[in-house]
Amino acid sequence: MKEDPDAALVLASRTGNRQAFEQLLARYERPVFNAAYRILHHREDAADVTQTAFLRAYEHLDSFDPSRTFFSWLYRIAINEAMDVSGRRKPEAGELDALPDHGDGPEAQADGARSDNRLQGALLALNADQRALVVLKHVQDFSYEQIADILDCPVKTVKSRLFTARRALRDRLLERGWVQA
Repeated sequence: MKEDPDAALVLASRTGNRQAFEQLLARYERPVFNAAYRILHHREDAADVTQTAFLRAYEHLDSFDPSRTFFSWLYRIAINEAMDVSGRRKPEAGELDALPDHGDGPEAQADGARSDNRLQGALLALNADQRALVVLKHVQDFSYEQIADILDCPVKTVKSRLFTARRALRDRLLERGWVQA
């Protein structure tokens, strides 16, 4: 059984203590939003996913398995919701290649912003499952074990799927001429 630092708050939330759940919300709202935003690249959709994830978590606290961590359980809800939204929402024509360039500063900052926009465009070209894996590993910096816990699959499966996702990401970057082989 894993030691969950949120166990007491989850237990209190189950008994109707709203302040306990508000503490969980305060602790995880930003990381959940950031993961959803990286998957969707749309602020309003990411905010909706964040709100839906917390609402579903609150509604289903009684079904929470205490052998897992609250964090991984919540993230799984959020990632699944983000992938569902991503599957329903198709990028508009040109959205993948014409992401806004936020580089108003010095040349190095502009180059960094362009690189980030290119990477985000290539991420958006991946399917939702691949995008979620890349975001969890390389943006959120989770370990293979944490990702396996969040996605409820073996570590070996995470590594295999991540290998495929990285290859697909590289292919998207190559197709756009943003990297060289």
